[in-house]
Amino acid sequence: MALTPVDRDLLQRCLAKQPGSWNDFVDRYLSLVYHVIHYTAHLRSARLPPEDVEDIAAEVLLQIVADDYKVLRQFKGQASLATYLTVIARRICIHEMNRRQSVRDAIRRGDVRAEEPADDSPVAQKSMESLEEVEALLRKLSGQDREIVRLFYLEGRTYEEISTELDVPVNTVGAKLSRARAKLREMHRSMTDIPALKKMVQAEAQQQKKTKS
Repeated sequence: MALTPVDRDLLQRCLAKQPGSWNDFVDRYLSLVYHVIHYTAHLRSARLPPEDVEDIAAEVLLQIVADDYKVLRQFKGQASLATYLTVIARRICIHEMNRRQSVRDAIRRGDVRAEEPADDSPVAQKSMESLEEVEALLRKLSGQDREIVRLFYLEGRTYEEISTELDVPVNTVGAKLSRARAKLREMHRSMTDIPALKKMVQAEAQQQKKTKS
């Protein structure tokens, strides 16, 4: 679904920093952000206390306005704004849930430092500029291969979650992701250097290492 006239006007007003535009944006999309947070936690069988939900929602909004609305400026309008924001919110939510769990685990181990990851750049701005390009590539896949790639790279699902969702053996998920990625490279050789595809390869390699360990 392409960008609607209502969202196009809202986006333009936000980028122009017109009075009241950010409040209108929050009124329109805050419920979506909360839905994504609750649904992501549900998929991961995680219980988020209300204060964590509030903190993650605030982090999503902060990253949207960070660096002069960079995330909104990167939106090309070829998909719906709701879809774009859903992917952003999900990535931030997964990152925050993992970060918070790492801190809790460090505290349980008695590691009072509980250090943050070295890479503190906004999650929402990591490869988001290529989201629409990646989605265009995924549309050229079909069936189960496409669904596995979509679940892993766009929804941040684990191998185990994809296995349960699609009734596919966990060991098969990695193989199908590799074959699907090979098809993407074969069909779009000139695009294999885009940042999102590089991150896709890195993400899969990391997941495969976790599965083998």
